[in-house]
Amino acid sequence: MNILVLNAGSSSVKAAVINPATGARGLEMSADRLLDAPRIEFSDGTVIEPESKGPERTIAVCLEALKDKLSGTDIDGVGHRVVHGGEDFDRATRIDEEVEARIESLSKLAPLHNPVNLRGIRAARALFPDVDHFAIFDTAFHQSLPRRAKTYALPKELMAEHGIRRYGFHGTSHQYVAAKAASFLGAEPRDLRIISCHLGNGCSVAAIEFGRSVETSMGMTPLEGLVMGTRSGDIDPGIIDYLHEQAGLSTSEIDELLNRKSGLAGLSGVGNDMRTILDKSMAGDADCQLAVQVFTHRLRKYIGGYAAIMGGVDAIVFTGGIGENSPVIRHRASQRLHYLGAVINEDKNSTAELSETVPVVDFSMQHSRVKLLAVRTDEQLAIARQCGKLIDKADAVNTMPSIPIAVSARHIHLRQETLDVLFGKGHELSVKKWLSQPGQFAAEETVTVVGPRNSIERVRVLGPVRSKDQLEISRTDEFFLGIDAPVRESGKVEDTPGCKLIGPAGEYDLEDGVICAWRHIHMTPEDAATFGVQDRDVVEVAVSNNERALTFGNVLIRVSPKYKLEMHIDTDEGNAAEIRRGDQGVLTMTGQEGTLRKRKVSLSS
Repeated sequence: MNILVLNAGSSSVKAAVINPATGARGLEMSADRLLDAPRIEFSDGTVIEPESKGPERTIAVCLEALKDKLSGTDIDGVGHRVVHGGEDFDRATRIDEEVEARIESLSKLAPLHNPVNLRGIRAARALFPDVDHFAIFDTAFHQSLPRRAKTYALPKELMAEHGIRRYGFHGTSHQYVAAKAASFLGAEPRDLRIISCHLGNGCSVAAIEFGRSVETSMGMTPLEGLVMGTRSGDIDPGIIDYLHEQAGLSTSEIDELLNRKSGLAGLSGVGNDMRTILDKSMAGDADCQLAVQVFTHRLRKYIGGYAAIMGGVDAIVFTGGIGENSPVIRHRASQRLHYLGAVINEDKNSTAELSETVPVVDFSMQHSRVKLLAVRTDEQLAIARQCGKLIDKADAVNTMPSIPIAVSARHIHLRQETLDVLFGKGHELSVKKWLSQPGQFAAEETVTVVGPRNSIERVRVLGPVRSKDQLEISRTDEFFLGIDAPVRESGKVEDTPGCKLIGPAGEYDLEDGVICAWRHIHMTPEDAATFGVQDRDVVEVAVSNNERALTFGNVLIRVSPKYKLEMHIDTDEGNAAEIRRGDQGVLTMTGQEGTLRKRKVSLSS
């Protein structure tokens, strides 16, 4: 299979023909200076310098030259990088007129990017009309951001009306390098907490907790967050009004200032190329020295903050043009992270060289608990793989089995040692009611849960005993108790809060184990084969009943021979969705790149 991957920018177009299965590349094209003096260079050495005919027509000229070069090459699909997918797109999507219109409608959220991306899409669809075209969105991976991370502190009516929220960008790169880092460490992304630092002309950091993006530095637009090549990153919003009043700048002039004249270029006075800035900083240029200091200070601040968000970190990844190639920036960002357990090996850092054959380098000390990794990103390959999955009909509909939905009330799983303290030495749980999952039961025993603010009595113990204590509560319970409980899959209780438990025979201080359970679907291996999913895949669930539609995202698949097919949500979610006894689900499938391939479930009564 050959996928043509296109990335159309305002002054450049990049293209490559990629086999998504092997990663092998065929013809590649790089065109730049489209606005004044276009230059098109191909991987076979051919260089073309056409006359500039304006950005839209010049993109078409580039693609026409590319099509001529591809004469005789079979192309199975075309993948387009699109910066902003808004609320509409959380995965790779086959492009039609409706999708084009939706991308165009999102231009207000990414005025510097989406219109140009759309020019490339329209030109390519005209030139390659006989194959499917796909849009891959920078924002898609960050659709898993929890509400607390994606919500600005603005009036909720205003945000709802205008689509104001944090979306995040560079998602394709963050997802790709997280998978690469996990593979290098002999693990899966779902088992690790990774801080991914994408550092290039555009820069962003992402906190990837067990395979899900839970925080990222860019916001509604790519302007928020780190210091970048020409973008300011975080600033006091009051500066905007101040510049308008004191410097007489219009809103468009301020926008131009913050997006194109700030960042490293504004600080250094010599442009946005980090290599030049580092060279001049070493030669004593004070402005360039300050630019490097501000850049790395902001980066290190985000790293520390994201470690706190996840309650720890297993690996810190550096990628992008700067992250992959600048040992000085990696050094400055990684120093003084000993308190996290991240200890840099300066020799390995200074000699690290990434390549196709060496895509990952570990530059941490052997005893470092947190691994420091430089990882070569490949967004083009990631895009090709997502397109390949769709072409392979990974989104075919399966309407065979239905999935019952169960609402789980608050409950607690206990170790035998904890049970002994609360109910007496050697106590055995008594069955009150057998549950739908084989071998699981609600016990007669209950405990009182004591939080910082309030207590909840008669919390049901579920049996049999477990290897870890785990209290599963809803968001309502969380706020009532005064506990900040993270969303976790069952069993992952590391760095979670604790509480006090009171039983008839004694009290027990639970050090950790309080979670809001990640909504999930239990199924057998046979069910998983039928639905085309794997253990720990993530799905979406669309509920439609009582004339009300609601979508649950990030539903975890759990596969075991011991399970019975059933979806579990907590009481808050069940009430919000008006779930009734007997509601069923039907699984449809849409493939997505990475370990967490997304599927979609449509539920009906």
